[in-house]
Amino acid sequence: MMKKKEKTGFFKKLVNGLSKTRKSIVSNLGSLFMGVTTVDEAFFEELEEILVMADLGIGTTEEIIDRLREKAEASRLLNPDDVQEEIVNVLREKMQVPEDAYAFEAGPSVLFVTGVNGVGKTTSIGKLAALYQRQGKKVLLAACDTFRAAAKDQLAVWSERAGVPMIAHEEGADPSAVLFDALHAAKSRNVDLLIADTAGRLHNRKNLMEELKKMDRVISREYPEAKRENLLVLDATTGQNAISQAREFASVTDVTGIILTKMDGTAKGGIAIAIQEELHIPVKFIGVGERIDDLERFDAEEFVDALFAKDN
Repeated sequence: MMKKKEKTGFFKKLVNGLSKTRKSIVSNLGSLFMGVTTVDEAFFEELEEILVMADLGIGTTEEIIDRLREKAEASRLLNPDDVQEEIVNVLREKMQVPEDAYAFEAGPSVLFVTGVNGVGKTTSIGKLAALYQRQGKKVLLAACDTFRAAAKDQLAVWSERAGVPMIAHEEGADPSAVLFDALHAAKSRNVDLLIADTAGRLHNRKNLMEELKKMDRVISREYPEAKRENLLVLDATTGQNAISQAREFASVTDVTGIILTKMDGTAKGGIAIAIQEELHIPVKFIGVGERIDDLERFDAEEFVDALFAKDN
């Protein structure tokens, strides 16, 4: 059985944030088992529907069902605890983040952050800056999304909230020129992490790809020793649309990690699992609220524990 974890700090926020997803899965599992006397194909079909509706992903759902079928055949009986335990085991295995996922934290590093309008990209950058600032790292922001109206102003607000400096040019400036100045500032100030707000539009993939390539060349030329990280911000409330966005961005740039936002406002928290399952891109950060400290590193054990935590 799963160990009980004390509801403190970010874990408590995660437990609260996943309440809608938890209710969707756990209550439906309870309804499924009500009155069940035999485990047959109809049982597995209904269980499969519950897991798919929670956005756990087809591959993950099939693996869970296959393991449960094996158990059922061996013992001829399953109970709710057996089912939940097997789901937990599969999810923990699926959601483990690679050991080197946060190697960029050692710095010096350049983090590109992308995402379509409305997913919380600028907010996530501010929270990310604050997270590392609290850890004692030197952080610098670069306002490289120069085409979206007010993008620089929004980033400036978060720069001030996080207590982190920002490099910016005028609206419409060349993003690579902003990055060039930011790179030199980062080197001269011995910055650990330079976080660049990059263009999030997808209506012209060729232009986006060329822009990102150009910026990448600037880093290679001006700061070759810096580590690279390409983080894509996705809104958990959009469910399968988030996977479509991730697939689009991954087709034009090397996405190394996901920042999953708005987990506190959705019953589709399972999308974190589906993203990793279908795209093999690790979720590295998770956001569960509007406060500046409501973004943290993704922890697979903590996520799954929160997903199945007992509500008080």
